[in-house]
Amino acid sequence: MTSTATHTATNEAPNTAPKALEGIRVLDMTHVQSGPSATQLLAWLGADVVKLEAPTGDITRKQLRDLPDVDSLYFTMLNCNKRSITLNTKTERGKEILTELIRRSDVMVENFGPGAIDRMGFTWDRIQEINPRIVYASIKGFGDGPYTDFKAYEVVAQAMGGSMSTTGFEDGPPLATGAQIGDSGTGIHAVAGILAALLQRENTGRGQRVNVAMQHAVLNLCRVKLRDQQRLAHGPLAEYPNDDFGDEVPRSGNASGGGQPGWAVKCAPGGPNDYVYVIVQPVGWKPITELIGRPELADDPEWATPEARLPQLNKMFQLIEEWSATLPKWEVLERLNAHNIPCGPILSTKEIIEDPSLVANEMVVKVPHPERGEFVTVGSPLKLSDSPVDVTSSPLLGEHNEEVFVGELGLGDEELRLLKSNGVI
Repeated sequence: MTSTATHTATNEAPNTAPKALEGIRVLDMTHVQSGPSATQLLAWLGADVVKLEAPTGDITRKQLRDLPDVDSLYFTMLNCNKRSITLNTKTERGKEILTELIRRSDVMVENFGPGAIDRMGFTWDRIQEINPRIVYASIKGFGDGPYTDFKAYEVVAQAMGGSMSTTGFEDGPPLATGAQIGDSGTGIHAVAGILAALLQRENTGRGQRVNVAMQHAVLNLCRVKLRDQQRLAHGPLAEYPNDDFGDEVPRSGNASGGGQPGWAVKCAPGGPNDYVYVIVQPVGWKPITELIGRPELADDPEWATPEARLPQLNKMFQLIEEWSATLPKWEVLERLNAHNIPCGPILSTKEIIEDPSLVANEMVVKVPHPERGEFVTVGSPLKLSDSPVDVTSSPLLGEHNEEVFVGELGLGDEELRLLKSNGVI
């Protein structure tokens, strides 16, 4: 399933209708992934996001480079639709300029280590003095307590939020998920808090703090596992394929663990992603038995009901796999969907980047970049009928210094030159 036509974000005339967050200025003091993922969503919703970087730039500009001396895909894919300014906030003049930027902003977002902004001299009390209407959002690894000063990374958050202990197979080690639920997952939570605070400001006239911790966000995404932890007190979890249960939720491979059992079954020719995930609903059992050539199981008392099938989930999916393993995954998908059986092929990253439907939905887009040329990125998953998104390139380092410092803050051209020669920008 391939496509040569990839949507290019800037080929179409940009939509000039007012965007949902038009008129909202975001001072983006974030770096790496959790913060930039949040501010990029705000930019896609129409906010004017000004990314404030140290003169050396966000560290991800140079990390995981695929081309020498240009911004990495790590950076470009998390910083589209933003403006970039540079500022050394350790200098006195830098602090003065930062003060003015805070005064002119509706939202300020940061994901530095605990206390870093306070040590710059910008405590929440000070920020409120500068701008009582500002929404100040902080993303940290952990909440207050014994973990507060721990360094947080994506998989650390997964480890401490409940994801890793419940991911993987029963006889294997805990596993990280490829979905960046610690970083980008926290960014999405931060966006929800920021939007709520902006809405509340309409009634109160005041800004407020928004605090989101990566561990907390992962835990929120793992709530069904805490559901099952409590269910364990009343006996084994019948929806899980595991034979033995202790006093904690086990790793259960590809089992859904929900009300309808599911599993990834092998398909031909047996490649690493030649699988289809199949959900067996009660109404789907009869057509499945016909597809796999075992129609007698539809009325067999040992198989006919969900209660009868639950104790033998492994055997049930083995029977389905004996059939699916003889067919390519797209044919398995077609045959199952013909009977309205919930299923989905395991799509590789290559298949996803070439998927015509994702291109048509502008979830895979090509974006021109002034130095690296064209790159492919993920489009906005938020589809608003009155606020369509035009994905534009990430900014070059300090690309908008003159535009912001001279055009908006009113600094003179000569001062701008001095700021640069003195290492302030």
